[in-house]
Amino acid sequence: MIEVEHLSKVYGSTPAITDVTFNVEQGEILGFLGPNGAGKTTTMRILTGYLPATSGTARIAGFDVHDNSLFVRQKIGYLPETPPLYSEMTVEGFLYFVARIKGVSAGDRANKVKAAIQRCNLQDKSNVIIRKLSKGYRQRVGIAQAVVHDPPAIILDEPTVGLDPRQIIEVRNLIKSLAGTHTIILSTHILPEVSMTCSRLAIINKGKIVAINTPENLVTQLTGGFRYEFEIEGDAVSAQQLLHKLEGVALVESVPTTGVYSPSQENRVHLRVILQSGIEPGGEITAALIHAGFRVHEMRRVSATLEDVFLLTTQEKVETEIHSAATEGEAA
Repeated sequence: MIEVEHLSKVYGSTPAITDVTFNVEQGEILGFLGPNGAGKTTTMRILTGYLPATSGTARIAGFDVHDNSLFVRQKIGYLPETPPLYSEMTVEGFLYFVARIKGVSAGDRANKVKAAIQRCNLQDKSNVIIRKLSKGYRQRVGIAQAVVHDPPAIILDEPTVGLDPRQIIEVRNLIKSLAGTHTIILSTHILPEVSMTCSRLAIINKGKIVAINTPENLVTQLTGGFRYEFEIEGDAVSAQQLLHKLEGVALVESVPTTGVYSPSQENRVHLRVILQSGIEPGGEITAALIHAGFRVHEMRRVSATLEDVFLLTTQEKVETEIHSAATEGEAA
């Protein structure tokens, strides 16, 4: 449904994205992750026709986004990070307006608006002025305007940002209900949203796709499925520098401590050690810490998470083998 091939965008001499390639199958929800400034919004703006690409191609439902821009826009629904709402209009009036400008015929308009209101659970708010709605309901209206013309493809940029936990659950369930009949790209910084909502995940860093696969496969391929956590006594920076040199260690992070500690525990630090897949250097890590004079108070082997994958693939220097492992796994 959505095909992106070797897409690049350059502002002056500064590349925003470089050689971005991925596909989204019909009915699939693809999570699109990356740190701020990684190129997520640029990619989505190109897909929606807001920006021209410098090179490469993007096709939606088989039509080129550049060559058939107006037609493609009829086939997509787009929710930017700030919903494009007219605050003085009622919910129903706004959706009628959006349906009209998106080319919904007069005969179908009432049914499409009613369906969008029901799908987004806005029945009780249809006659309410938008500025009087809570942020959660405004996000619902934003999604409703993206789906009111029943497009085959939907692109959502941070749809749950700023929402409370209950609102996040409601919007998450709404997005999941759209899968199957719609193809969705979902950009978010909330990693649990990806595992609970998306069938596949693409991670972009510094304008390049560094990993793409199912969340479960990425955790297994890039981390081996587990990590180590240490509580040690000593200087955190020195410990990190030491462990980074060990074979099999991909990333070492100092994790902030929580809770109340006695004075004797004030010099303790917690380390998260993410591993390269296929290597289990727990004994070597412990031996190196003890040999260097660190007191090891606790060592735990725990399941790796998407957070570990995200940290690993978006660290300052992403190793070539990480990128290769992730993309080869997708091809397989």
